[in-house]
Parts: sequence; structure tokens; C-alpha cells
Amino acid sequence: MKVICVIPARYASTRLPGKPLKLIAGRPMIQWVYEQAKKAEIPTEVIVATDDARVYDTVLAFGGDACMTREDHPNGTSRLAEVAEKYPDADVIVNVQGDEPMIPPEIIDRLANAFAEEPELKMATMKAQMQESEYGDPSAVKVVTDQNGYALYFSRSLLPYPRNKSNLFKVYKHVGIYAYTRTFLMQYAAMAPTPLEQVESLEQLRVLENGYKIKVLESSFQGVGVDTQADLDAVNKILGGK
Repeated sequence: MKVICVIPARYASTRLPGKPLKLIAGRPMIQWVYEQAKKAEIPTEVIVATDDARVYDTVLAFGGDACMTREDHPNGTSRLAEVAEKYPDADVIVNVQGDEPMIPPEIIDRLANAFAEEPELKMATMKAQMQESEYGDPSAVKVVTDQNGYALYFSRSLLPYPRNKSNLFKVYKHVGIYAYTRTFLMQYAAMAPTPLEQVESLEQLRVLENGYKIKVLESSFQGVGVDTQADLDAVNKILGGK
């Protein structure tokens, strides 16, 4: 089974322009993400996918691999599929977000290994138990799963709603790292947007609305995405001491 890891990295960002090249402890953020992904044992290649020459040149300068993509992609899945087209021998594609400088390598390996353990899998992602302070935050996406660990739904609203509170009540946060078989990724990218996907602005709902399953593995890693200057400052404090 050949696994490749792709890191989409767009220069344009509404809340933090030039995000991939923002410095964290003296190194560009995309370098942190790339180097964490390279520590994973299962993927044979790690590629940064970008539509910006500045990001592309930066990755090559620190010794990484990068791929220039078109600028007109409507979403991240479409960009990922463009890269996957260039790797016809890949069996599984792991999609690591370009703003996760603290992504643990073992998360990447766990996702990749899920496809070896369950050959029928088409797509997998991660979840972590959510802190109560995030329950009302629409940017913290919630996920509920069935008893076999497959996603029932993703939402920006609180899921499940605790009509009768009990000690069994847990809310899980979706951690935005994905893995797909290459074949399914190409199918997924060709699917038309779906109603729930558009209402929630959550692309993964397209998979569920088309009747496919998403395996959701549990982890203690909450995800430390960098979306704002405050996020960047916080991560600098953490990684600056290393």
C-alpha cells in the first residue's frame, strides 16, 4: 500500500494573509507542518500543494517537495485531487492542513494504517473530546458517530444536544485531517455540492449526503490550527521554547 501525504497551502487567507509563510520560532509555518509530516513512518512522500510561487519557492528552499496547482479550485478537495492525478500509483492520500504546525506524526500513521486494517474504507478522519468552552463555538465542528466509529453527522451546532444531562454525555470535536483512497478522492472531487454541505459550510457532509461512510478515529490531539494573529502568537509561545 503506497501512501502519500499532501499539505494544501494557499497564500491567500482572509484572517491571516500569507499564513503559510508566517514565522514560528524563526521558521515559516509551512516548514513546521512539512517537517512534522515527514516524521510519519508510513507515507513514502510528503508534498506541499500550493497555487503561489512564494510558498512553492520557500518549500524548495528548505529542501521540501512542492507541487504548483491551479488557482481556480473551488475547494481543498479539488486541489488535492489535482495533485492525486499526478500520482497514479498512490493507494491512499493523507490530507494534512497547512496551518497545523503541531500535528503529531503518529496521527498521520494511524489514519494511513486504518486502510490496511479495514480494506473497504474509502475515507477516514479524526475526533477528540471537546472542551465545554467550545460547545457554542461554530468554528469548532462537532461530530457524532455510530457504534462502529463511522460518522453520522458533522455540525457547527452542538451535537448531541443534552436534553437530559448525564455523566455519559460527551461532545467530540472534528480534527480536520483526512485520508482517502485515491480512487474515492477522485470520485469525491467530482461530486456536486450538496444541500447540507452548503448550509453548514462543511465539505465532508457531501460524502455522507451521497451515501458513503467516513471512519472517525479518536485521538487526544485537539488540533492547533493557526487562523488568526492571536493563534500565531500562541503557537510561537509554545514552539519558541523548543
